[in-house]
Amino acid sequence: MSKSKQQTYSTIVSANPYKGDYYIGTFDAISEITSPSFRKEQYAVSFLNTKGFISTLIGISKNIPDDDVYDALENKVYEELALDMAVEYHIKYVEAIQRSTEGDRFFHVFVVDPLTLDQDYAQVINAIKYLDQIVPVPLLIKSLYVKELIDSSDVHCFIYFQENDAFFCIYNEQEFIYAKSLKFSLKQMHERFCELLGEQIDLLTFETMIANEGLNTSNSNYQKNLIKLFGEIFLHISDVMTYAKRAYDIKKFDEIFIGTGAGSVTGLDEYAQTYLGIKTTPFDFNYGFNTNGIKVDQIHQLMHLYGRLEAEERYDCNFTIFHRPPPFAKRDSGKLILVTAAALATALLYPGVYWGLSYVEEFHHAVLTKEYEQVHIEKMTREATVNLKLANKNAAQALLDEQKTAYKQKQDTLIQVHEKKVNYPMKSKIMADFTRSFNQYRVQLKSISYGEDVNDTKTFTFGLTSSNTQDITALLKHLTDIKRDKYDFNLELISYNEEEKSYLSELKAVIK
Repeated sequence: MSKSKQQTYSTIVSANPYKGDYYIGTFDAISEITSPSFRKEQYAVSFLNTKGFISTLIGISKNIPDDDVYDALENKVYEELALDMAVEYHIKYVEAIQRSTEGDRFFHVFVVDPLTLDQDYAQVINAIKYLDQIVPVPLLIKSLYVKELIDSSDVHCFIYFQENDAFFCIYNEQEFIYAKSLKFSLKQMHERFCELLGEQIDLLTFETMIANEGLNTSNSNYQKNLIKLFGEIFLHISDVMTYAKRAYDIKKFDEIFIGTGAGSVTGLDEYAQTYLGIKTTPFDFNYGFNTNGIKVDQIHQLMHLYGRLEAEERYDCNFTIFHRPPPFAKRDSGKLILVTAAALATALLYPGVYWGLSYVEEFHHAVLTKEYEQVHIEKMTREATVNLKLANKNAAQALLDEQKTAYKQKQDTLIQVHEKKVNYPMKSKIMADFTRSFNQYRVQLKSISYGEDVNDTKTFTFGLTSSNTQDITALLKHLTDIKRDKYDFNLELISYNEEEKSYLSELKAVIK
């Protein structure tokens, strides 16, 4: 607990709204509390799981003044995420200093539906009346670096399986980078395990089994199906890590911290390290809290650690709408009472009017609330359908592009084979054909050569000899007449060899 909080608050209470459990902390001790209640001297902390918010990275110009940053981010968030303009979403942000460029600033923006806060925290507020902080769960990890429970500045991944959710997040140089909800919460693990097993066991038995025996359970059938289950889980995690590497320009992950709300799972870190090829450590830190030997969920301990940080040591990202009541005179209700007391005499003249207006407004509010809930459900359903269709479309397009590429490669190969078969000159056949013509005109063949130049021009060169020039010219005329559609002929010179008493010439036949 920070010095300022020690002066004001004697205890910290942490609330898990999804599981409905509470832990109270006094200085260095933490214990579960089954019947929490409102206390002025306690500081109340809770968290949003990764299903409860949307996070995205938004860039804006550095020329935008700090006072206008929120408005600029809000406009871009509504535009880029296609949010319903009729809903006033809760939006908070954390500057991503590492991503800044010469002209732009970047921010991790967190978006929460107002209905989420009203519904998820109703039970908590009924018990303790207010919450000083509601923090997105991946931001709680910042306290591990502030308190030097992790003292390196490497690229770290944190994977934690809770009963109702599972999150994956990345920190680099001790700052938040990315977070995503994973498919497999403990409940989803349990359901998938029962499906693989072919029989039903209850959730508590499943959690106790993995917490006490881990992946090396003595039941061989259980162990076989646990290995299958975690194979599916880490295939999903591997896909998420691949996306994050590409999207956030991460060269490599240095270490993974992995754990579950059910407790430390024996063999899970070794399995993860073998599957992912990255150093893996249990998500199980010594926070310095006395728990009397009782296992306490890491998220509760993180909330207590985070609640003890100074304001400047943690991220300014608080989604609470359940604020501690201000002094009476500063409360809206207090001001209303004072104003009402001053105007009571006048108000008494019109009791019927005031009552009627109040009733109409309450009725109107109830109607609008019911209508909003129905429209909200329909909106979320349609958004999910659209996202699924887009994902299917992208997958189909990727498959089509892959098939087109393969088809083009095969087509090019066949064209080349066809060219070779149809257009490639059969040299032996050509030479036999020319030889018959040479013999017909009593011209002897002394030499022959074949060549192709850079323009793919194919040329046969024949060294000819004859006892008279008339035979050679008659041969040339004959070849030109019958083969002009296949060859271009060139015979530049006929020379006389005095020793051999014969005429020599060089005939070139260029294949068209």
